[in-house]
Amino acid sequence: RAAAAAASPPPAVGAAGGDGDGASRLRGGGAPGTDAPCPLEFASRLNSMKDRPELWAGEQSPLGWVARQGQVAGLGLVDFNFPQHLDGLDVQRVRDALAGAGLRAGAICLRYPKRMQAGAMTHPDERVRAEAVAMTIAAGEWAKALGAKELVVWSAYDGYDYSLQVDYAQLWQRVVDGFRAVCDAHPELKVSLEFKPTDENTRFFAVPSTGAALLLVRDIDRPNMGLTLDLGHCLAAGENPAQSVAMVGGAGKLFGVQLNDGYQRLGAEDGLIFGSVHPSMALELCFWLQQVGFDGHVYFDTFPRNEDPVREAAYNIRAFKRLWAKAHRLRAEGVSTHMRAHDALGVLELLERMEGE
Repeated sequence: RAAAAAASPPPAVGAAGGDGDGASRLRGGGAPGTDAPCPLEFASRLNSMKDRPELWAGEQSPLGWVARQGQVAGLGLVDFNFPQHLDGLDVQRVRDALAGAGLRAGAICLRYPKRMQAGAMTHPDERVRAEAVAMTIAAGEWAKALGAKELVVWSAYDGYDYSLQVDYAQLWQRVVDGFRAVCDAHPELKVSLEFKPTDENTRFFAVPSTGAALLLVRDIDRPNMGLTLDLGHCLAAGENPAQSVAMVGGAGKLFGVQLNDGYQRLGAEDGLIFGSVHPSMALELCFWLQQVGFDGHVYFDTFPRNEDPVREAAYNIRAFKRLWAKAHRLRAEGVSTHMRAHDALGVLELLERMEGE
């Protein structure tokens, strides 16, 4: 079954929806979900399977890590980094590895090489920019060949470090032009930006916030262009992740979510277990994923360096499902009445009653 799914081409963008405006219904913007078991599928960071190798007797390679992820209860999808995980492999070998683990491909995520430190799509050398775009288009070919629905672009390098270092208008236009080329090359594939406000590689990213990312999507002006929100990146931007979900989902442009948690000390992205540091924010995020009708898959971008990565991934899935069910119950218990009144204490008292039952 998994092999057949991997071989099948992804559905055309906008094919679903039934309201005559499929592009606006890709993921997000729908009606709140019904009170039923969580319908979403899950993926988890493949590179986390490198950790605690003494707990794993299998091969230490990307396809060996796929096999290790096959042990995670509740996991259904694998998100691959390109070219990091797929370089030197052929499509059939990857399909076979997925089928052997009982998994399918969820997304292909870009990881540009260190030699693009001065910028990938924004590099001052036109030839390097063209190479970055070509690399992204090649990643899209892998996505389609593996049956993945989404091409996620995170660039560690598209930004700047110092005042007066770059022309901001030029930087922005290069990002717009790069994504237009990718979207036009793969009109049947969902293409998304995973923005990050700051990084040790780039102190200021060209697209530093949820609002800026939505503005970028508007300027790119392609129906298959959207956003993937990383909870830790939203926290780093000083944002409430649930509000970002509401904004992007309300615009019909929420293509994916990457979940984790962290203390957000200066310069740190902790990649901790979902809901372990900010449980109220995690609950509210689940509430708003339901509210906007999110139907993408959930990816756990966590860093279990000291934990068993298989157990950690399984715990993330269970934690998400618990919070998903609790969010449904909040709605049934009338939390929206308190929200309309901006009644923070009423919400806290409702949560208190729920915890006491």
